[in-house]
Amino acid sequence: METLLGIKGPDFVMLAADTTHARSIVVMKDDQNKIHKVSNNLLISTIGESGDTEQFTEFISKNIALYKMRNGYDLSPHAAAHFTRKNLAEYLRSRTPYQVFMFVAGYDPNDGPELTFIDYLASAKSVNYAGHGYGAIFASSIYDRYWHPKITQDEAYDVLKKCVVEIQKRLVINLPNFNVSVVDKDGVKNLDPITAKSLAAEPAA
Repeated sequence: METLLGIKGPDFVMLAADTTHARSIVVMKDDQNKIHKVSNNLLISTIGESGDTEQFTEFISKNIALYKMRNGYDLSPHAAAHFTRKNLAEYLRSRTPYQVFMFVAGYDPNDGPELTFIDYLASAKSVNYAGHGYGAIFASSIYDRYWHPKITQDEAYDVLKKCVVEIQKRLVINLPNFNVSVVDKDGVKNLDPITAKSLAAEPAA
């Protein structure tokens, strides 16, 4: 029932993820951070089995950090996505597969922004916008309506807000809070969370 959202602009990638950690019908906590800073130019957001998401994200993060220590430079977002997909595919064919859905998002000075969609079957695709989870069903038409190649960060943030409004209105599961992060040429930064409270405080359109 968790939801990840991602959108790419000409010089940035923005991710949003709900903060609810639930099992069956029980909410364990409402401040779970599902967007992880892997390096100065790379973010990974994950949902799935709670143990799998933590272990696999930490495994990828530590190996990318080890690569930088050995070679003196970071993996590009494109290379990091392929490394992540390769490891997920190998575990899928083992006795201990990881049930993880994720976005790998980053910015490279030469290649620009990169947003990669990866599912638990290790399918990987570079996309301009996408979502994981039931909430993504309601976001698809909003992405299609409002995304354009020259979208700005403010416009992208507004698109994510529109997606969250629809998710909160139409999804039977309560997902009140979403963390938002962006990666661009200046690195990674966290934006104001999109919450039911903050949306209610905005003037009606």
